[in-house]
Amino acid sequence: MSGRKCGRKRKNSSSGFSETSNFVGIHRTFWFCTKELQIQVFITMKDLVRRGIPHHFRAIVWQLLCNAQNMPIKDQYSDLLKMTSPCEKLIRRDIARTYPEHEFFKEKDSLGQEVLFNVMKAYSLVDREVGYCQGSAFIVGLLLMQMPEEEAFCVFFKLMQEYRLRELFKPSMAELGLCMYQFESMLQEQLPELYVHFQAQSFHTSMYASSWFLTIFLTNFPLPFATRIFDIFMCEGLEIVFRVGLAILQMNQAELIQLDMEGMLQHFQKVIPHQFDSGPDKVIQAAYQVKYNAKKMKKLEKEYTTIKTKELEEQVEIKRLRTENRLLKQRIDTLEKESASLADRLIQGQVTRAQEAEENYLVKRELATLKQQCEEASAQLEQAKKTIRQLQQQPQAKGPSQFSEESVLQLERELVQARLKEAESQCALKEMQDKILEMEKRNSSLPDDTNVARLQEELIGVKLREAEAMTGLKELKQQVRNLEEHWQRHLARTAGRWKDSPKRNTLSELQDKLMSVRLREAEAQAELRETRQRMLELETQNQIHSNQLRRAEQESRCLQERVQALTAQNKDMHVQLQEIKRKQAEIECKSKEEVMAVRLREADNIAAMAELQQHISELEIQKEEGKVQGQLNHTDSSQYIRDLKDQIEELKHEICCLKGQRGRLSQPTFDGIHIVNHYTGVEDAYRSSDDDGMEAPQSRSCTRIRLHPNLGDTDSEEDGETLRLTVPQNNNNNHKSTTV
Repeated sequence: MSGRKCGRKRKNSSSGFSETSNFVGIHRTFWFCTKELQIQVFITMKDLVRRGIPHHFRAIVWQLLCNAQNMPIKDQYSDLLKMTSPCEKLIRRDIARTYPEHEFFKEKDSLGQEVLFNVMKAYSLVDREVGYCQGSAFIVGLLLMQMPEEEAFCVFFKLMQEYRLRELFKPSMAELGLCMYQFESMLQEQLPELYVHFQAQSFHTSMYASSWFLTIFLTNFPLPFATRIFDIFMCEGLEIVFRVGLAILQMNQAELIQLDMEGMLQHFQKVIPHQFDSGPDKVIQAAYQVKYNAKKMKKLEKEYTTIKTKELEEQVEIKRLRTENRLLKQRIDTLEKESASLADRLIQGQVTRAQEAEENYLVKRELATLKQQCEEASAQLEQAKKTIRQLQQQPQAKGPSQFSEESVLQLERELVQARLKEAESQCALKEMQDKILEMEKRNSSLPDDTNVARLQEELIGVKLREAEAMTGLKELKQQVRNLEEHWQRHLARTAGRWKDSPKRNTLSELQDKLMSVRLREAEAQAELRETRQRMLELETQNQIHSNQLRRAEQESRCLQERVQALTAQNKDMHVQLQEIKRKQAEIECKSKEEVMAVRLREADNIAAMAELQQHISELEIQKEEGKVQGQLNHTDSSQYIRDLKDQIEELKHEICCLKGQRGRLSQPTFDGIHIVNHYTGVEDAYRSSDDDGMEAPQSRSCTRIRLHPNLGDTDSEEDGETLRLTVPQNNNNNHKSTTV
């Protein structure tokens, strides 16, 4: 028995050795044969690979199948390990998930994990576009189970470059989408019932078949089964993945049709992998009974490329529409902010105008009150002036004056106080007038009714443009929804296009063209609406700038007119000030000259009247003496009396002449000039109210002379004056008076 077993082992080993030698010999003689012989050799090699490659020769056969021997990149491997890759953290994280139950990779930081990290790091440095993808680690791990890391790196590089794996592992994974589309089309053709069930349950192909293409069945199925499939993959490429996938679905069709989505997921993950623990021969035989047409696969590839191109164009269109939608929303927000700002400005202007109107009303009321107070003060002042004028015009009594100088001074003080009150009222009135002018200026700076109407028109225009933008946004949203509906219908049509008749295909192509025309039409409409929106924005900005420029010009013109008016007013006020100063200087000079002239005339008149009084006294004495002498000499008395009368007439004439000369002189311009003169013997002298003191000749008799001209105010209308001379006598009560 032992000998038979040994014989069997030797026979099996000799048969495995013979098959391996056949592989090597076939590969060596393949390149030296004619074309027909090469085809025969290739068919023979395929048959041998499908039967299985011995384990201890698998490394050599895989390298020969992919032509990975003596590659120049093998010499760069040691240099690549010294470099730093940006994918090292990702590789370290996924190493523990790669074959976690296999002895070679199970332990942490083991030799298997280290060499797996080295190969993945080296390839991420060689092909930086792909870098690192998680599913590629299972393929590299399978290679490392069969050969050293340098040779595994070379074989993996060949697989990525020549077996479509690089396109599968790119970040976009465009090749994986193509494989899913082709596999789904084959499933629809060969297993239509299962395909309908998958569609009804929304069970997409990528949910169960993506790992088959990315890892060549290494993640879901037992390792011996996946290794046999990988042997055929090394020889025939991705075709075996399509065949085996459809064979698996065909073998499990009855069970899958009875399950829902969750049940199908559980069936793919737990039931199907354990169906092939005995071996993959049954699946491989079923796989090669599956219909696989390379030309149809090329056609499906072209269809998928066309569909993806259209999807990309539609995505670009949808992205552009979304961008336009976002821009329109931003524009609407901007218009809403501008509208709110204009409304706030309008409300603020109206509130400010109402406040200014209220302040103006208060100021006018205060001004009316001050005017009333000023009128009352003016009336009181006029009443005081009338009282002073009446007191001055009252005739004095025979004896001493009824009003003393203290009462006159009291009246003058009251007059001064009244004038001070009047000056204060005038100042307050002027302040209120200035305040009114300031309020009027502030009112002129506020927006008037025309500006408010213009702001309201601008607000209405902004609202209209906002409504147009909202309408355009709604139309764009409706176009986007229509495009999405057309796209969904287009996807539903293209899903079953391969099994439709040529007429249906022609109709589908016409519908695709119609869809493209609609897309272009929507694009043109969107561009037209965008252009209109931009034109509206430019018109709005132009109108706003025009309004701002017009308001600035109006303000500039108002300021220029105000400056010109203020300049003219300043010039007029300057001229008036110069004129007032000149008139004031002239009035002061005239007043000083008149005061000096009046004082001189008073002094002359006092002296002349004193002399006349003395002369009259002498004449009275002579008259008395003449009467005595007339009694003595009766004949001469009448002549003497006539002479005296003539002298008296001459004296009266002189007094009249003096009074006429005084009347011809100008009236004094100051108020309240009164002269009271006393002549009391030796002690008194003739004095003027404005003179410091001027002594007159003394009289021997106790004769008092009173000069009292009634002088009114500067604005008095009295033209004449009364000069009364009274000569009292000591002997008797009668007296003589002379009035001019």
